[in-house]
Formats: sequence, C-alpha cells, structure tokens
Amino acid sequence: MPVDDPHGIHCRLDELLDERGLTLTALADRIGVTVVNLSVLKNQRAKAVRFSTLTAICKALDCQPGDLFVLVD
Repeated sequence: MPVDDPHGIHCRLDELLDERGLTLTALADRIGVTVVNLSVLKNQRAKAVRFSTLTAICKALDCQPGDLFVLVD
C-alpha cells in the first residue's frame, strides 16, 4: 500500500476490481459513471466522493465502504 497518498486515505478500487475479474470500463458501465471519474478515484487523485457513487460502487462490487478505502499511517 502506498505511503504517499496525499489525503491519508488509500482507495483499493484497483485491488477489488482485480479480485472480481472486472475492468474499470466494465464497472463504469455498470454504475453509470465515466471511466475518467473512476480513474481519478483509483489513482488516488480524488478529493471527494459522492455518496451515490460510493453506494453504486459498493453494490456493484459487493463490498462495504471500508473495503474500498483504508487509512494510511
């Protein structure tokens, strides 16, 4: 896990997609969000996440918000 995440929060989207055999494009299609927006989140460049987007991601990946984000010391 990178220690240089600018906000102290690491997004595990890449790992969850890999575990589920999904691509970023497939997830974007499923939840109606652009690949660019998901890429910003995946690459630790997001400054905020809408609850509606977080809910859609969690439903599509069958996970909890705590599975998607972890605090980095």
